[in-house]
Amino acid sequence: MDKSNDKTRVVILTSNFKITGNIYKFKDVRLTDYISEAGSFIAVTSAMVEDLLGHHILNSDFLNILKNSIEIIFPEDQLEKN
Repeated sequence: MDKSNDKTRVVILTSNFKITGNIYKFKDVRLTDYISEAGSFIAVTSAMVEDLLGHHILNSDFLNILKNSIEIIFPEDQLEKN
């Protein structure tokens, strides 16, 4: 396994928020495996938080997201734009 870090831009949906930001994982580790092996919190950098209606709440250089509050997470580049 390649031990170099891989910055991945993700979208995280919770029951109240949409969070877009970067996570850092080992290069060849799947996002699913990263989440499964993470502790109680996921570190997110360059984060933007919106409510579920799309209203901007805040930007932050760093957020810790409680893993148990994550309902959906996926790489931002997988998001289809309409």
